[in-house]
Amino acid sequence: MKNFESIRKDIQNKKFVPIYFFYGDEPYFMDALADAFQANVLTEEEKAFNEHVFYGSDTDMNTIVMQARQYPMMAEKQLIIVKEAQHLKSQLNDLESYVAEPLDSTVLVFIYKHGKPDGRSAVIKSIKKNFIYEESKRLYENQIPDYIETLAKKQGLTLVENTKFLLAESIGDDLSRIHNELVKLKVTLNGNNKVTPELVEKHIGISKDYNNFELTTALANGNMKRAFEIVHYFGENPKDNSIFGTIAVLFNFFSKVLLYQSLSDKSRGNVASKLKINPFFVQEYATAAKIYPIKKVTKIISYLRETDMKAKGVGATGNVSEEELMRELLYKIFRM
Repeated sequence: MKNFESIRKDIQNKKFVPIYFFYGDEPYFMDALADAFQANVLTEEEKAFNEHVFYGSDTDMNTIVMQARQYPMMAEKQLIIVKEAQHLKSQLNDLESYVAEPLDSTVLVFIYKHGKPDGRSAVIKSIKKNFIYEESKRLYENQIPDYIETLAKKQGLTLVENTKFLLAESIGDDLSRIHNELVKLKVTLNGNNKVTPELVEKHIGISKDYNNFELTTALANGNMKRAFEIVHYFGENPKDNSIFGTIAVLFNFFSKVLLYQSLSDKSRGNVASKLKINPFFVQEYATAAKIYPIKKVTKIISYLRETDMKAKGVGATGNVSEEELMRELLYKIFRM
């Protein structure tokens, strides 16, 4: 969310506008702002009569508007949070009269997830013009590691070595889970603010040595022995290492190697921008591109599709384990 930190700072400083409308595909930012409103608009004593949380699937817009028109009881503000507001999509026009004349004593917050309201409607145009209307977008893959570092700093934690990349590779773009894991780490470490891959392995359950991040590194460097060691570990720990997740990571990696091959400008900044990766990984793609020319990369992508189908039971002969499928894939890659 573009203005996430600015909005959160205003909330913490008790600078409110009457209406907020948050929408988009990244729930973390919207949920964090909803928490900020609940923590800052009212005191604990005021909440009993002045905090109202509605769910779009269980209410209607007229009920929300009626509540919004009420004055607070023994408090300066009343807070109304409408979660799952996307369920009220067909009723947004019923909000128009209130948007025209909102109460300054009401803080009305809409959390509209997994979609976007009709921006052409009069009510949305009015909210966008006069109040806070923000889209919560998912971060690009290359933005995740640095944002993990930002979240860690907010918890008073310092991520050392390649910890942020390990967390990004293992957890993905689930910012809510990443936040929760960092909170748990802070409690567990009890004053020790340095987070190493070893601590991540111990307390979160992510292997620092055997993960998809290490597998792509092994493949990028043509390290066959290391790649087979990692795949064997995956086979020994199938619950924590789904073949489908690994195939998705490898498909993404080799697709970007293919894109790298097509770039005329292979400067670090341009590669990072075009591949949407952290600049830290540019050299890895440059190394992989030397080992895997375009024809090989194209063949590898076809192998990945074939392995994915076999893992789903299409074209597989007999009861083949995920480790056997991955070993077969690696043999094909290294024997080209």
